[in-house]
Amino acid sequence: MKIGVIGSGSFGTALGSLLADKGYDVVLWTRSQELALSINKEHRNFRHLKDLILPDKLTASTDLESVVVGKDMIVSAPPSHALSEIIHKIKDIIPPKIPIVSASKGIENDSLRLVSEIFESELPGSFHSQLSYLSGPSFAKEIVSKVPTIVSIASKNEATARRVQEIFSFTYFRTYWTPDVVGVEVGGALKNVIAIAAGVADGLGFGQNTRAALITRGLTEISRMGLKMGADPMTFLGPSGMGDLVLTCCGEASRNRTVGFRLGKGEKLAAILESMNEVAEGVKTTKSAKELADKLGVEMAITQEVYKMLYEDKDPRMVVKDLMSRDLKREGVH
Repeated sequence: MKIGVIGSGSFGTALGSLLADKGYDVVLWTRSQELALSINKEHRNFRHLKDLILPDKLTASTDLESVVVGKDMIVSAPPSHALSEIIHKIKDIIPPKIPIVSASKGIENDSLRLVSEIFESELPGSFHSQLSYLSGPSFAKEIVSKVPTIVSIASKNEATARRVQEIFSFTYFRTYWTPDVVGVEVGGALKNVIAIAAGVADGLGFGQNTRAALITRGLTEISRMGLKMGADPMTFLGPSGMGDLVLTCCGEASRNRTVGFRLGKGEKLAAILESMNEVAEGVKTTKSAKELADKLGVEMAITQEVYKMLYEDKDPRMVVKDLMSRDLKREGVH
């Protein structure tokens, strides 16, 4: 089986490593000739996973067409803001009737489209039954290190979901399939916003109580948005909901939590982003999530406050103060 992976960030590399470890021939697309040489000659992604050795069956190329043409499956893992441009380039060369698996997470700025909506808008209808979406609590480094991991595979087509589930499942990587594409997409996108808030609380020196509060109320916000968009509420209790939220809010490897932590320590957003070599999706997603919540009339207090902190330079301590002094409410998704 020949698989093309679009995106050479840590997660795209990790999924490519997993599939190559299973014995598939995997080629990874990167814009960097230097990175392609590093993967092909040294079996290392020196930019994102430099301490880990990658499987021999994982190679890299800077030629996007060669990564797509003639493949039996495509895995798409670029930052969500780059997705539309990439799909536009490859839509006429994707082989027919092969699974297309998206691992990007986010809500597109301006259009407010979920990743699934971007794919369905940009690709002809003949591809739609082949689309699936992978999401769940899975740090890239741990996948490459073969740490036991579970994820969700969402697709509107059961045969596609089950096929992708079979391809990805391995001794250390367990997959659960679901038809709830919207729920998986909403959970995967919005958990990054809540993780920024959790990082801020940690950076300010607050304790486990505060983090637990943000995770709990963050899940309420995610569920509220998801239900408004037609998701299955049970999805938010699974790997792509609560699972991914807990990992991203608590794990030190979380890029979004790191952004929040450094904001809580007093650093400025521009300097933080300039110093990072990977995209923290939650920064752009916060803007989209806030605008989508406004458009749909969904109450999302944490998201609104994170937006003010990122885009209106609100003091992190005032964010916490204002969240804690809101009107008292009934518990639940209301």
